[in-house]
Amino acid sequence: MSACAISPVLFLTHSIAQETKSAQPPALEPVRTTITVTESIATEAPASVSIVGRPELQKIPGVNLDDRLRSVPGFSLFRRTSSLVAHPTTQGVSLRGMGSSGASRSLVLWDGLPVNDPFGGWAYWTRIPPDDVERVEVSRGASTSVFGDRAMSGAIALFSREPERHRLNGRFEAGNRNSQDVSAGFSEIWGRFGISGQGRAYQTDGYYIVPANRRGRIDTLAGVRFVTSVARLDYFGGPNRLFLKTDVLSETRQNGTPIQNNSTGLGNIALRYQRQTGNDSVSFAGFHTREAFRSGFATIAADRNSERVNFFQRVPSEAVGVTGLWQHRAGRFNTAAGGDALRVEGYSTDVFPTQRVVGGGPLLQHGVFGQADFKLGPARFFAGGRHQFTGQDRTFFSPSTGFVVGRGRLRGRGSVYRSFRAPTLNELFRNFRAGNAETRANPALKPETVFGSEVGADWVGESTRVRVTGFRSSIGDIITNVTLLSTPAQIIRQRRNAASALNRGIETEIQQRWRNFRFDAGYLFVDSRVSTRQRIPQIPKHQGSGQLAYERNGTLASAGVRGFAAQFEEDLNQNRLPGFATVQAVLQQRLAKGFSAVAAFENLLDREYLTGKTAATIAIGAPRLWRLGLRWDGRN
Repeated sequence: MSACAISPVLFLTHSIAQETKSAQPPALEPVRTTITVTESIATEAPASVSIVGRPELQKIPGVNLDDRLRSVPGFSLFRRTSSLVAHPTTQGVSLRGMGSSGASRSLVLWDGLPVNDPFGGWAYWTRIPPDDVERVEVSRGASTSVFGDRAMSGAIALFSREPERHRLNGRFEAGNRNSQDVSAGFSEIWGRFGISGQGRAYQTDGYYIVPANRRGRIDTLAGVRFVTSVARLDYFGGPNRLFLKTDVLSETRQNGTPIQNNSTGLGNIALRYQRQTGNDSVSFAGFHTREAFRSGFATIAADRNSERVNFFQRVPSEAVGVTGLWQHRAGRFNTAAGGDALRVEGYSTDVFPTQRVVGGGPLLQHGVFGQADFKLGPARFFAGGRHQFTGQDRTFFSPSTGFVVGRGRLRGRGSVYRSFRAPTLNELFRNFRAGNAETRANPALKPETVFGSEVGADWVGESTRVRVTGFRSSIGDIITNVTLLSTPAQIIRQRRNAASALNRGIETEIQQRWRNFRFDAGYLFVDSRVSTRQRIPQIPKHQGSGQLAYERNGTLASAGVRGFAAQFEEDLNQNRLPGFATVQAVLQQRLAKGFSAVAAFENLLDREYLTGKTAATIAIGAPRLWRLGLRWDGRN
């Protein structure tokens, strides 16, 4: 992950811009985004930016945040599987169908801190307590140069709830599959100091990830148990602000057979200082992350009645990052400049029955960037650039330019950009196995590149909001899993820089509120193909969602549907995963001030759908999942 993943712009603007409290019907909430350098209102940015506030997140069922964000057009993990049971190394996230190979092609930030795993680029979604998230900002496309690496398809910024006086919150939910979810949090303010914290524990026996007619004696439930906590200390000293945050995660996963289990322990600490004087501000920040990952891999017999150890893997890693930013705001003309650096070190130790293999090492990246925008009549123009040392003795320059022009409730926007993604230590040095499919590392990988453009229009009314964007991205040296051997007994793939690829499509979002109802819908069409015309694996051509919510006098009822077209499992486009749709629902009733009962349902119609397919194995997604519980959120 690049040093720019620290996102100094978000570090700075997070403390300045706060989400406006949800408006009462019939008006939609004001849109406020920190994705841009200027922290403008009404998403005044050349990018397509979606804002999902805490009230909206509560209306979408999902144990972890990734399941709730699947309603955002184009949001997807490497596979169709939820992070609830997915192997951590398949939880890389992408936007607009650009695809991921485990490593994300989208940058994920939490209070400006990188969430992408330092060794592999994926995201641990179990690390983030949903009750601690105030809002999520999804910016598609690399329309700003400040982000750089890991933001080829965009950036996802998560923001915690700000400290308040005497706030307490808690939740207990239980459901089928022996699932239990317990969380509690607090915040307090004393003079110029604010302190807040959130803790969560979750467990589920999980479900079978192999269809009933394919199961053998070795097949077991795929489940997860995890504990996570976050603590934060803020100092508000007039023009000065100091921010200290730490979080930890401990999780254990069962991956569907006795041998195939994994566990992760992760800790992170970050510090930021910010000072604002007049139209100028400076910000300095640093973080340190340590992680230990362990996993077992097996070779499974064709009848699935036996398995044998293939290898056990242990991957310790750590990352240290620093950043500095200066910003000047003058209304018509705004500028920002800064620099950052990141050092990652990790080693993959694979213990086979007959040998022990170690791969890995350090990787240092650093860069400088600048960005400016100026207003000319009804239009605002943006331009920026980043020079990045990507590691492996390579450098890269990422320019970007764009415009926004508005009149009344209508605005147009467009941007052109060039960006990159450096290979992770995971892709360079770590082997991986899923069933009988082995994916080998490749220390000779080069960075991916993208040249993209987009144009769009937004209609922003009091109770109606419509966003339409067309985009085109040309990807060079795309890193993908290339099939070297495919037999019923064994599949061997290797990470390689394949031929170039073209990604183009259109996305739309609609929000409508009338009286006590709110309707949200999104749709993405994307055609992603390599130069040999095969489609990029794990990317459907069509995906969409719709949700209708009713809220009045403490009663909430929400139901929605998500649909995904067919996609291919691998680069040869031989194994096709059919399309599917699922229905979700949430019911919540306020029992007293701050106290509510809730029921949540995922895959309400119990639709069986495929998440993976090879000649020897078929994997399926989650069956119907339901939870009942009580929630408390209020002040003493």
